[in-house]
Amino acid sequence: MVVVVTGQVGLDKAPFLERAAEAARAGGGDVALFHVGERMYAEAPDVAPGRILDLPLLRLQALRRSVFKDIIAARGAAPSVLVNTHAIFRWRHGLFYAFDHDQMQALDADLYVVLVDNIDRMHWRLVQSGQLDHTLKDLMVWREEEMLATELLSRIVRGHGCFYILARGAEDDPDPPRMLARLLFHRDRKKAYLSFPMSHVRGSPSALAEIEGFRRQMKGGFVCFDPGDVEEKLLCEAALAAAQEGRRTIEFGPQGRRTTLQTAQVLDIVADIDGQIYARDFKLIDQSDMIVSIIPEGPDGAPLLASGVERELQHAHEAAKEVFVIWRPQTPPSPFITETATRVFPSTEAALTHFRDKGYLTSGPVGGLFGGQE
Repeated sequence: MVVVVTGQVGLDKAPFLERAAEAARAGGGDVALFHVGERMYAEAPDVAPGRILDLPLLRLQALRRSVFKDIIAARGAAPSVLVNTHAIFRWRHGLFYAFDHDQMQALDADLYVVLVDNIDRMHWRLVQSGQLDHTLKDLMVWREEEMLATELLSRIVRGHGCFYILARGAEDDPDPPRMLARLLFHRDRKKAYLSFPMSHVRGSPSALAEIEGFRRQMKGGFVCFDPGDVEEKLLCEAALAAAQEGRRTIEFGPQGRRTTLQTAQVLDIVADIDGQIYARDFKLIDQSDMIVSIIPEGPDGAPLLASGVERELQHAHEAAKEVFVIWRPQTPPSPFITETATRVFPSTEAALTHFRDKGYLTSGPVGGLFGGQE
């Protein structure tokens, strides 16, 4: 099994992939991890850290080809290989590819995975590393370009069905690396897109807790693609509030990783954030075997059903995916739910029981291989 993992500048993929490899090894997997960028620097000791993209393109390409030649030669030494690279770069030279077709054919990867992350987290990492020559709009464009180029590369070299989008998640979140390890070692494990209301439940602590429990339990047994792992709508709301108050900057991000963002720059990407959420979440559904959605009950007893969740359920139904809905309100669901759902459950526990009965999960406590239900 060979997996090529790409992602834009600012993702800091290396520690993420180290954690994924550790999770795989803890489950008995034998994984070799190759960081293309680090190996290029090792072959060019005269190049200062962070300056390799300033090299002439011919030398840059020669370095990359040399590194990939070594990776291709070494890939037979381990049953599974992770290759940390990029699909494209946009730098002072302009936009250019970061691979060679003949070598990618020789590598013959089984999967191509592009990592994505929140714009504020990528900006924070770039600032911490001293890379200040970018705007938030640049980061949005780079993310979209990397996704498109990686998908195109996978289709040219391998064909349909080997491309995945995966959220990097926060630095202390163990689940995204574990999902990558499962993709690598458990190809037969069901892949589930998790669907739930987000903005509609912020004023309901009980609903938030129920959704968090649902996400945790689903990630115990499936390869999960969770839209909540890339949450940028809060950033948009913070920028709109700052603009109304006349503030030119906003402080955003978790404790210890808060970053200062220009209000105007965030407002400039609000439409891009919405557009990418719409397109990306549908792609996450398309790469899944099924969608599992939870609809909590609101404080007034009404269902907390967001229009986005309804659209996701419809998209999954039309894509011939299995559609499972956990309906928590006492009021019955409408035909627009029941007529598109494969099954409707009254609780997460009932859904898990059904999944075990169907053979989608094996019985046993959370905490087996890769932290899952084995």
